[in-house]
Amino acid sequence: MVKIRLTRIGSKKRPFYRIIAADSRSPRDGKFLEILGFYDPRKKPHILEVKTERLRDWVQNGAQLTGRVEKLISKIN
Repeated sequence: MVKIRLTRIGSKKRPFYRIIAADSRSPRDGKFLEILGFYDPRKKPHILEVKTERLRDWVQNGAQLTGRVEKLISKIN
């Protein structure tokens, strides 16, 4: 099953996240299928950029959003 989730790429005490499409069995920072956007919680206001067309395509093909990604996406709509 494909999940849309966050993967951390920031260094220690400096979080930065990518929004990715990945197989649910792969580890958090492991192999992924496609990068769909990013989230930077350190900036004020927080920066969230998402490729909405590609996200919609993945969801229509059966991908599931994780709880945190769903909450972030709801803020931009």
